[in-house]
Amino acid sequence: MAKSGEGKILSQNRKAYHDFFIEETFEAGLVLTGTEIKSMRKGSVSLRDAYARVEYGEVWLHNMHVAPYEQGNRYNHEPLRSRKCLLHKKEISRLLGAVREQGYTLVPTKVYLKHGFAKVELGLAKGKKLHDKRETMKKRDANREIQRALRERQKG
Repeated sequence: MAKSGEGKILSQNRKAYHDFFIEETFEAGLVLTGTEIKSMRKGSVSLRDAYARVEYGEVWLHNMHVAPYEQGNRYNHEPLRSRKCLLHKKEISRLLGAVREQGYTLVPTKVYLKHGFAKVELGLAKGKKLHDKRETMKKRDANREIQRALRERQKG
């Protein structure tokens, strides 16, 4: 389990919280090339369709878009390549068991810099049904109305 957010947040996957119930989060390092980290520090990263998989005892992040670095000439990276996530062996085996047996999926929720290193927060998630999404939206709207009423009441 990870406590993220110590550094600069580069990208967040807000859609993940809309489409999934995030049960638990894990912090993982990323294996990147030189032009990728430079591009990420500029904020050119997107987690829109990204997902993670456990393959051959390793966790891989797929479909995370890192824009090519402008000053990176022929050594530039491929924007949608698969990137390896760095986790402890116990965490990987625990994730593998959850994904295989209990129907969970691994969803990246945010990418951030921590002490100069790029980190990704992976959420162990279960998919929401349409009625669950509607229920979440109703709760959010109700909370918004309550907050608005409290503000109006405090103003006088």
